[in-house]
Amino acid sequence: MFVGWERSAGDCIAQLHLYAGRNPDDPQLTELIGELSLRSPQFRHMWGNPDVVCHSMGTKSFHHPLVGDLTLDYEVLDVSGDPDQTLVVYTPEPASPSAEALGLLGSWTGTPTDTATTPYQQAPATERQQRN
Repeated sequence: MFVGWERSAGDCIAQLHLYAGRNPDDPQLTELIGELSLRSPQFRHMWGNPDVVCHSMGTKSFHHPLVGDLTLDYEVLDVSGDPDQTLVVYTPEPASPSAEALGLLGSWTGTPTDTATTPYQQAPATERQQRN
């Protein structure tokens, strides 16, 4: 799915290095790194040559099996109150082929009537007015 797999893998390993530095006594993390090191020569090589520069914004390319190549800008946002959580937001360039492809994918997800999910939203308009 990732175009430029090595760069994407390097970014993931950089994040893993940062997390490992912040949590050196995490037994599950130690187990994960050990297992990846045993099973993947590529991981072993990349883990042994760390590049822990993490980018807070940039562009990534993906390949979707139905709509083809997508180029998306991303921004990494910190979640206040929890240093182990981040939110990554991906957006296409407006009016780009990637924006059109994402629009096409979005059109396959459902109809506008599927969006009413809370009991308040599903209630008839007259009932909603009475509640207010």
